[in-house]
Amino acid sequence: MGTMTPEQLDEQKRLMYEKLSPRRRKFVDKIGYENWDPFQKPFDPIDIRRDVTGHTPQELYSKFIKSLPKPPTPDYASTIAEFTVVMIHNSERMRPIYDFCLWYSTMLEKYGKTL
Repeated sequence: MGTMTPEQLDEQKRLMYEKLSPRRRKFVDKIGYENWDPFQKPFDPIDIRRDVTGHTPQELYSKFIKSLPKPPTPDYASTIAEFTVVMIHNSERMRPIYDFCLWYSTMLEKYGKTL
């Protein structure tokens, strides 16, 4: 909607609102018409989001699974798939887990233990 004037945008918004189903209009009324942005850009689909190395969740998953000495159990593979998506979507939420895993790995080495 790049070259439209603010007045034209307001008119488009009003027209869109009038065409909404009653249920959808009720939702817009609940959040407030002035807060509703029908022109908001959608989030990137998760399959095109990339981590800091440029990999998608699927690429990270595939590389990790291939690096394992034997095929993982379905639960293990599912956990990895879920983790890669969450990691790319919200890396700050994953930071404490990453830091803990590094710390715990060092501790296991210190005691001569493995999982």
